[in-house]
Amino acid sequence: MNTAFIKSQIIIIILCFITSKSFAQQNNRWKINKEGDISWNINNIPHDDHIEMSGKKISCVIRYGVAADSSFHATRSLVWPMLRTIPNNTHASLTRRFAQDYLKLVTINNRPIENEKVVSITLNGTVFVKSKVGKMLELTRAYFPTTTLAGYCEIYTIKNSSQKEVSVEIPKSNTIYNTDPIKGIEGSYTIQSKVLNEGYYNVKPNDVISFSVFYFASKANELVPEVDVNNEKTKRLELVQELSNKLVLETPDTVLNTEFAFAKLRSAESIFETKGGPMHGPGGEAYYAAIWANDEAEYIGPFFPFLGYDYGNKASLNAYLHFARFINKEYKPIPSSIIAEGTDIWDGAGDRGDAAMIAYGAGRYALAKGSSAEAKQLWPLIEWCLEYCNLKLNSEGVVVSDSDELEGRFPAGKANLNTSALYYDALNSAIYLGETLGKDKAKLAVYKGQAKKIKLAIESYFGSKIEGFETYKYYKENDVLRAWICTPLAMGIYNRKQGTIAALFSPKLWTQDGLASLSGDKTFWDRSTLYALRGVLAAGETEKAIDFLHYYSTRRLLGDHVPYPVEAYPEGNQRHLSAESGLYCRVFTEGLFGIRPTGLNSFNFTPRLPQSWPVMSLRHINAFGQDFDIVVKRESKKLKVTVSSKNKIWLDKLINDGATIEVTFDKRL
Repeated sequence: MNTAFIKSQIIIIILCFITSKSFAQQNNRWKINKEGDISWNINNIPHDDHIEMSGKKISCVIRYGVAADSSFHATRSLVWPMLRTIPNNTHASLTRRFAQDYLKLVTINNRPIENEKVVSITLNGTVFVKSKVGKMLELTRAYFPTTTLAGYCEIYTIKNSSQKEVSVEIPKSNTIYNTDPIKGIEGSYTIQSKVLNEGYYNVKPNDVISFSVFYFASKANELVPEVDVNNEKTKRLELVQELSNKLVLETPDTVLNTEFAFAKLRSAESIFETKGGPMHGPGGEAYYAAIWANDEAEYIGPFFPFLGYDYGNKASLNAYLHFARFINKEYKPIPSSIIAEGTDIWDGAGDRGDAAMIAYGAGRYALAKGSSAEAKQLWPLIEWCLEYCNLKLNSEGVVVSDSDELEGRFPAGKANLNTSALYYDALNSAIYLGETLGKDKAKLAVYKGQAKKIKLAIESYFGSKIEGFETYKYYKENDVLRAWICTPLAMGIYNRKQGTIAALFSPKLWTQDGLASLSGDKTFWDRSTLYALRGVLAAGETEKAIDFLHYYSTRRLLGDHVPYPVEAYPEGNQRHLSAESGLYCRVFTEGLFGIRPTGLNSFNFTPRLPQSWPVMSLRHINAFGQDFDIVVKRESKKLKVTVSSKNKIWLDKLINDGATIEVTFDKRL
């Protein structure tokens, strides 16, 4: 064993020890409640944060905070993706930011509310704020988008906690903004904010009154719908509950269970009802009514079948079929993004390896979805993307491209590790899918040969010693560690797993926010951290991965910026882009439980139960045509694995730790 590797292992042990200690010493701002939501009982102020929430026709980013005097402040950025502005490009969603706090317009005993002190803030699918005014008043605010309307809601309550009756005046307000007609694709748009339940109230001790505010945007001259804001809140919480009951993670680690539940919500809520069909959108006040080869095709698409959220599956299929519109006999590059509700494209970064991203995601989606009809629809797209990649192989056998998914933010050379690794996994999925669909055996034999060749080429072209670690260079001239050296692990390539894992968890790459994009840089993108955690678990380094996964999850769920995985920093200031939450969930489905689709009704899985855990389960997995559970229990030195659905036990056996199990369900009609 070489000296560099021994040193790297010592570094990992030290870092793991430090990280484990930090768990115990970490001063988390938020706490998990028994209901499964999280609360900040106000301390350590001033502090500000932001969270994105979405519905089918609106998205909102709430920027909220508590000042040093315990007073509350918030703004809401509202985005209407289907009200398009000029120029109708990637970012052309009607967007406005409002700062009005309607409690400040209320009078109590003829005076404004003063000296309000925030008590707690809870995130439960809404932003819910509790505050007090001495012993006189208890106030709440609830912020949330509607699920199906182009509307956003706020509900305010006022409780008289004094011993005397108080008079409350809630002003009537109906504010209307008409936008500049030359800036809208369909002319002027109307934005309206309206106070509901305004009036004069005499409030007795311990009584509560409430009023609400409804924001809505539409094309000019369209009527604002009559709305029951409390009913809209019920619909929002019903969506939260629906998703909570699907794909349920149960482990001894409450942080992981809770962050997983939050990530499911963020993954699924950000789907917009466009004229081009349902389109999952990353969000972040920038990316809506559009799809990307990485975010939608590669990251989130393969996840939705496991979640069993019908609208998510429809959005994924719709995304792949939109990309299929652009396959061509000349094998010109497929667009990186289809924008403006499907009416235009963006290809400003050239070929980013998009065909590999799409083939990888479409293959895994089709297998997990378990629908022969959908698989047949997607086969021509997968076949085209694989041939495109094959035609882009250089003389050394790896796939060339103009850039990568970071679009030139960091060097990627003429051929990058990410694209070739995705191509390798896509070939394997195509082999499984083609066998299931009865495709030509000679063609599948070609794919098998190509998969073998690209795996060897990845090793010979990218395999290298970088900064003392036996790992990969990201591109030919690369001489510093890059976060994306994790990609081969997530694709089942373990030739260099020891050196790669050592490099990922070394101080050169691992930071307080996960992986730095490259060694020595402050920039981080959660997507690479989530790929790495998934890959390290899949590679069987469970004990190393689980501490880092717990640390990362704790920081995202209970730290200073909560409750979801984020996009990047400093770019975007850690926006809650939706597809990253899908990648978080895949750390568990594909990493911890090691599920690899092998057919429309079959999969392999390699459970990675941490030594300190007696049991873990993933319930209501909605893939391969079934709604089923996987339960893994430790029995002596073996694992008892049970795969069951409501009326049938499909598998119940003892296995060795690290063994791979094959599961095949009854074929669907």
